[in-house]
Amino acid sequence: MKIIVPMAGRGSRLRPHTLTIPKPLIPVAGKPIVHRLVEDIAGVLNQPIEEIAFVIHESFGKQVEEDLIAIAQKLGAKGTIYYQNEALGTGHAIMCAQDSLSGPAVIAYADTLIRANFDLDTNADSVIWVKQVDQPEAFGVVNLNEANEIIELVEKPKEFVSDLAVIGIYYFKDVAVLKNELQLVLDNNIIHGGEYQINDGIKQMMAKGMKFVPGKVDEWMDCGNKDVTVETNSRMLGFLQEDGENLVSNLAVLENSTIIPPCYIGDDVVLLNSTVGPNVSLGDGCHVKNSTIKN
Repeated sequence: MKIIVPMAGRGSRLRPHTLTIPKPLIPVAGKPIVHRLVEDIAGVLNQPIEEIAFVIHESFGKQVEEDLIAIAQKLGAKGTIYYQNEALGTGHAIMCAQDSLSGPAVIAYADTLIRANFDLDTNADSVIWVKQVDQPEAFGVVNLNEANEIIELVEKPKEFVSDLAVIGIYYFKDVAVLKNELQLVLDNNIIHGGEYQINDGIKQMMAKGMKFVPGKVDEWMDCGNKDVTVETNSRMLGFLQEDGENLVSNLAVLENSTIIPPCYIGDDVVLLNSTVGPNVSLGDGCHVKNSTIKN
Protein backbone atom coordinates (compact mmCIF):
# COMPACT_ATOMS: atom_id res chain seq x y z
CA MET A 1 0.00 0.00 0.00
CA LYS A 2 1.15 3.52 -0.82
CA ILE A 3 0.02 6.90 0.47
CA ILE A 4 0.21 9.93 -1.85
CA VAL A 5 0.06 13.32 -0.11
CA PRO A 6 -0.32 16.44 -2.31
CA MET A 7 0.78 19.36 -0.09
CA ALA A 8 2.43 22.01 -2.28
CA GLY A 9 0.23 24.93 -1.18
CA ARG A 10 1.80 27.40 1.26
CA GLY A 11 -1.46 27.91 3.19
CA SER A 12 -2.15 31.64 2.89
CA ARG A 13 -5.21 31.37 5.18
CA LEU A 14 -2.94 30.22 8.01
CA ARG A 15 -0.59 33.19 7.90
CA PRO A 16 1.50 34.34 9.74
CA HIS A 17 2.33 30.73 10.77
CA THR A 18 2.84 29.63 7.17
CA LEU A 19 5.30 32.43 6.44
CA THR A 20 7.96 30.26 8.09
CA ILE A 21 6.60 26.71 7.78
CA PRO A 22 4.37 24.96 5.20
CA LYS A 23 0.80 24.37 6.39
CA PRO A 24 1.04 20.55 6.63
CA LEU A 25 3.97 20.86 9.05
CA ILE A 26 2.16 23.14 11.49
CA PRO A 27 1.79 21.17 14.74
CA VAL A 28 -1.62 20.12 16.05
CA ALA A 29 -1.56 18.63 19.56
CA GLY A 30 2.22 18.58 19.38
CA LYS A 31 2.65 16.79 16.05
CA PRO A 32 2.68 18.11 12.45
CA ILE A 33 -0.67 17.87 10.67
CA VAL A 34 0.71 15.64 7.91
CA HIS A 35 2.35 13.33 10.47
CA ARG A 36 -0.98 12.79 12.24
CA LEU A 37 -2.75 12.35 8.90
CA VAL A 38 -0.54 9.53 7.63
CA GLU A 39 -0.58 7.84 11.05
CA ASP A 40 -4.38 7.92 11.12
CA ILE A 41 -4.63 6.55 7.57
CA ALA A 42 -2.13 3.79 8.35
CA GLY A 43 -4.25 2.86 11.38
CA VAL A 44 -7.42 2.55 9.29
CA LEU A 45 -5.71 0.59 6.51
CA ASN A 46 -4.28 -1.88 9.02
CA GLN A 47 -1.70 -3.13 6.52
CA PRO A 48 1.96 -2.37 5.81
CA ILE A 49 2.72 0.95 4.11
CA GLU A 50 5.33 0.52 1.39
CA GLU A 51 5.81 4.15 0.38
CA ILE A 52 4.62 7.62 1.28
CA ALA A 53 5.01 10.13 -1.56
CA PHE A 54 4.83 13.82 -0.68
CA VAL A 55 4.12 16.39 -3.41
CA ILE A 56 5.60 19.70 -2.24
CA HIS A 57 6.77 23.04 -3.61
CA GLU A 58 10.50 23.13 -4.30
CA SER A 59 10.80 26.24 -2.12
CA PHE A 60 9.94 24.28 1.03
CA GLY A 61 13.62 23.43 1.38
CA LYS A 62 15.78 20.46 2.28
CA GLN A 63 14.96 20.48 6.00
CA VAL A 64 11.25 20.04 5.25
CA GLU A 65 12.07 17.21 2.84
CA GLU A 66 14.18 15.47 5.49
CA ASP A 67 11.38 15.87 8.06
CA LEU A 68 8.85 14.33 5.67
CA ILE A 69 11.08 11.38 4.82
CA ALA A 70 11.59 10.82 8.56
CA ILE A 71 7.79 10.73 9.05
CA ALA A 72 7.54 7.98 6.41
CA GLN A 73 10.40 6.03 7.95
CA LYS A 74 8.72 6.11 11.38
CA LEU A 75 5.88 4.18 9.77
CA GLY A 76 8.29 1.70 8.18
CA ALA A 77 7.78 3.18 4.71
CA LYS A 78 9.97 4.65 2.03
CA GLY A 79 9.62 8.43 1.77
CA THR A 80 9.59 10.01 -1.69
CA ILE A 81 9.56 13.71 -2.58
CA TYR A 82 7.99 15.17 -5.72
CA TYR A 83 7.58 18.81 -6.73
CA GLN A 84 4.56 20.80 -7.89
CA ASN A 85 5.81 24.33 -8.50
CA GLU A 86 2.68 25.65 -10.23
CA ALA A 87 -0.77 25.68 -8.60
CA LEU A 88 -2.51 23.76 -11.39
CA GLY A 89 -4.98 21.76 -9.31
CA THR A 90 -5.44 18.45 -7.57
CA GLY A 91 -5.24 16.33 -10.72
CA HIS A 92 -1.98 17.97 -11.72
CA ALA A 93 -0.56 17.55 -8.19
CA ILE A 94 -1.25 13.82 -8.23
CA MET A 95 0.35 13.45 -11.65
CA CYS A 96 3.51 15.11 -10.33
CA ALA A 97 3.95 11.85 -8.39
CA GLN A 98 3.25 9.66 -11.41
CA ASP A 99 6.34 7.49 -10.90
CA SER A 100 4.72 6.25 -7.66
CA LEU A 101 1.22 5.77 -9.11
CA SER A 102 0.96 1.99 -9.26
CA GLY A 103 -0.77 -0.66 -7.17
CA PRO A 104 -3.09 0.00 -4.22
CA ALA A 105 -2.82 3.53 -2.86
CA VAL A 106 -4.50 6.16 -0.73
CA ILE A 107 -4.45 9.79 -1.86
CA ALA A 108 -4.92 12.25 1.00
CA TYR A 109 -4.80 16.04 1.07
CA ALA A 110 -2.75 17.33 3.97
CA ASP A 111 -5.08 19.89 5.53
CA THR A 112 -7.51 17.51 7.19
CA LEU A 113 -7.43 15.12 10.13
CA ILE A 114 -9.75 12.19 10.78
CA ARG A 115 -10.91 9.68 13.34
CA ALA A 116 -12.24 6.56 11.67
CA ASN A 117 -12.81 2.90 12.32
CA PHE A 118 -14.06 0.91 9.34
CA ASP A 119 -12.92 -2.02 7.24
CA LEU A 120 -11.58 -0.93 3.87
CA ASP A 121 -13.55 -2.54 1.02
CA THR A 122 -10.63 -3.83 -1.04
CA ASN A 123 -13.05 -5.42 -3.53
CA ALA A 124 -14.13 -1.99 -4.73
CA ASP A 125 -12.14 -0.18 -7.38
CA SER A 126 -12.13 2.88 -5.14
CA VAL A 127 -13.27 4.14 -1.75
CA ILE A 128 -14.04 7.84 -1.31
CA TRP A 129 -14.04 8.86 2.34
CA VAL A 130 -17.00 10.98 3.37
CA LYS A 131 -18.54 12.61 6.44
CA GLN A 132 -22.16 13.48 7.10
CA VAL A 133 -22.50 17.28 7.28
CA ASP A 134 -25.22 19.80 8.14
CA GLN A 135 -24.64 22.11 5.16
CA PRO A 136 -23.87 19.91 2.15
CA GLU A 137 -24.29 22.85 -0.23
CA ALA A 138 -20.89 24.09 0.96
CA PHE A 139 -19.05 20.90 -0.03
CA GLY A 140 -18.53 18.39 -2.77
CA VAL A 141 -20.89 15.48 -2.04
CA VAL A 142 -21.46 11.93 -3.29
CA ASN A 143 -24.70 10.51 -4.65
CA LEU A 144 -25.35 6.84 -3.77
CA ASN A 145 -27.54 4.20 -5.40
CA GLU A 146 -29.57 1.57 -3.53
CA ALA A 147 -26.50 -0.71 -3.37
CA ASN A 148 -24.57 1.96 -1.43
CA GLU A 149 -22.31 2.60 -4.41
CA ILE A 150 -21.19 6.07 -5.46
CA ILE A 151 -22.69 6.96 -8.80
CA GLU A 152 -22.04 10.70 -8.90
CA LEU A 153 -19.85 13.49 -7.50
CA VAL A 154 -21.53 16.87 -7.20
CA GLU A 155 -19.60 20.01 -6.27
CA LYS A 156 -21.50 22.39 -3.92
CA PRO A 157 -25.00 21.31 -5.00
CA LYS A 158 -27.65 24.06 -5.05
CA GLU A 159 -30.36 21.42 -4.64
CA PHE A 160 -30.08 18.54 -2.15
CA VAL A 161 -28.19 15.50 -3.46
CA SER A 162 -26.92 13.97 -0.21
CA ASP A 163 -25.37 15.08 3.07
CA LEU A 164 -22.19 13.00 2.60
CA ALA A 165 -19.31 15.41 1.99
CA VAL A 166 -16.07 14.34 0.29
CA ILE A 167 -13.24 15.00 2.76
CA GLY A 168 -10.28 14.64 0.41
CA ILE A 169 -9.09 11.07 1.12
CA TYR A 170 -9.39 8.37 -1.55
CA TYR A 171 -8.40 4.70 -1.88
CA PHE A 172 -7.70 3.13 -5.29
CA LYS A 173 -7.26 -0.62 -5.72
CA ASP A 174 -4.90 0.20 -8.60
CA VAL A 175 -4.00 3.88 -8.69
CA ALA A 176 -2.47 3.37 -12.15
CA VAL A 177 -6.04 3.43 -13.51
CA LEU A 178 -6.54 6.92 -12.07
CA LYS A 179 -3.14 7.90 -13.46
CA ASN A 180 -4.22 6.91 -16.98
CA GLU A 181 -7.47 8.86 -16.70
CA LEU A 182 -5.71 11.94 -15.33
CA GLN A 183 -3.23 11.77 -18.18
CA LEU A 184 -6.21 12.07 -20.55
CA VAL A 185 -7.42 15.06 -18.51
CA LEU A 186 -4.04 16.75 -18.98
CA ASP A 187 -3.70 15.76 -22.65
CA ASN A 188 -7.17 17.07 -23.49
CA ASN A 189 -6.75 20.18 -21.32
CA ILE A 190 -9.90 19.46 -19.29
CA ILE A 191 -9.97 22.35 -16.82
CA HIS A 192 -12.45 23.42 -14.15
CA GLY A 193 -11.91 26.56 -12.12
CA GLY A 194 -8.67 27.13 -14.00
CA GLU A 195 -7.20 23.85 -12.72
CA TYR A 196 -6.93 20.13 -13.50
CA GLN A 197 -9.15 18.29 -11.00
CA ILE A 198 -8.99 14.76 -9.57
CA ASN A 199 -12.79 14.56 -9.98
CA ASP A 200 -12.50 14.57 -13.76
CA GLY A 201 -10.34 11.45 -13.61
CA ILE A 202 -12.74 9.82 -11.14
CA LYS A 203 -15.78 10.62 -13.30
CA GLN A 204 -14.11 8.94 -16.28
CA MET A 205 -13.49 5.83 -14.14
CA MET A 206 -17.17 5.82 -13.10
CA ALA A 207 -18.25 6.16 -16.72
CA LYS A 208 -16.31 2.96 -17.46
CA GLY A 209 -18.31 1.07 -14.83
CA MET A 210 -15.77 0.96 -12.01
CA LYS A 211 -17.13 0.42 -8.50
CA PHE A 212 -16.84 3.30 -6.04
CA VAL A 213 -18.07 3.02 -2.45
CA PRO A 214 -18.10 5.42 0.51
CA GLY A 215 -15.92 5.07 3.59
CA LYS A 216 -17.49 7.00 6.46
CA VAL A 217 -15.26 8.66 9.06
CA ASP A 218 -16.37 9.34 12.63
CA GLU A 219 -14.63 12.70 12.90
CA TRP A 220 -13.37 15.11 10.26
CA MET A 221 -11.25 18.02 11.47
CA ASP A 222 -10.23 20.86 9.19
CA CYS A 223 -6.91 22.71 9.36
CA GLY A 224 -7.63 25.19 6.58
CA ASN A 225 -7.45 28.45 8.53
CA LYS A 226 -6.36 29.78 11.92
CA ASP A 227 -9.72 29.53 13.70
CA VAL A 228 -10.56 25.97 12.68
CA THR A 229 -6.99 24.83 13.36
CA VAL A 230 -7.26 26.05 16.96
CA GLU A 231 -10.59 24.20 17.23
CA THR A 232 -9.01 21.07 15.71
CA ASN A 233 -6.14 21.29 18.22
CA SER A 234 -8.67 21.27 21.08
CA ARG A 235 -10.65 18.36 19.64
CA MET A 236 -7.52 16.33 18.95
CA LEU A 237 -6.23 16.89 22.49
CA GLY A 238 -9.56 15.58 23.80
CA PHE A 239 -9.38 12.47 21.63
CA LEU A 240 -5.79 11.75 22.64
CA GLN A 241 -6.70 12.12 26.30
CA GLU A 242 -9.57 9.64 25.82
CA ASP A 243 -7.07 7.27 24.18
CA GLY A 244 -4.93 7.43 27.32
CA GLU A 245 -1.98 9.01 25.53
CA ASN A 246 0.57 10.76 27.76
CA LEU A 247 0.58 14.36 26.57
CA VAL A 248 2.85 15.96 29.19
CA SER A 249 6.59 15.41 28.84
CA ASN A 250 8.53 14.15 31.83
CA LEU A 251 11.14 16.75 30.91
CA ALA A 252 8.78 19.69 31.54
CA VAL A 253 9.53 21.85 34.60
CA LEU A 254 6.67 23.29 36.68
CA GLU A 255 7.22 25.88 39.39
CA ASN A 256 4.11 27.06 41.24
CA SER A 257 2.09 26.22 38.13
CA THR A 258 -0.96 24.18 37.15
CA ILE A 259 -1.83 22.25 34.00
CA ILE A 260 -5.56 21.79 33.34
CA PRO A 261 -5.96 18.91 30.85
CA PRO A 262 -6.15 18.21 28.05
CA CYS A 263 -2.85 19.88 27.10
CA TYR A 264 0.19 18.91 25.10
CA ILE A 265 3.37 19.95 26.92
CA GLY A 266 6.61 19.27 25.01
CA ASP A 267 10.15 18.57 26.16
CA ASP A 268 11.99 21.22 28.21
CA VAL A 269 8.90 23.39 28.65
CA VAL A 270 9.19 25.63 31.73
CA LEU A 271 6.08 26.92 33.52
CA LEU A 272 6.59 29.55 36.22
CA ASN A 273 3.67 30.98 38.26
CA SER A 274 1.28 30.06 35.46
CA THR A 275 -1.93 28.18 34.70
CA VAL A 276 -2.07 26.40 31.36
CA GLY A 277 -5.16 24.70 29.94
CA PRO A 278 -7.49 23.36 28.98
CA ASN A 279 -6.85 22.87 25.26
CA VAL A 280 -3.32 24.25 24.94
CA SER A 281 -0.29 22.90 23.06
CA LEU A 282 3.20 24.06 24.01
CA GLY A 283 6.06 22.94 21.77
CA ASP A 284 9.51 21.89 22.94
CA GLY A 285 11.43 24.55 24.83
CA CYS A 286 8.57 26.99 25.48
CA HIS A 287 8.90 29.13 28.63
CA VAL A 288 5.70 30.54 30.17
CA LYS A 289 5.76 32.76 33.25
CA ASN A 290 3.17 34.78 35.18
CA SER A 291 0.51 33.86 32.63
CA THR A 292 -2.80 32.11 32.12
CA ILE A 293 -3.31 30.37 28.78
CA LYS A 294 -6.37 28.38 27.67
CA ASN A 295 -8.03 27.26 24.43
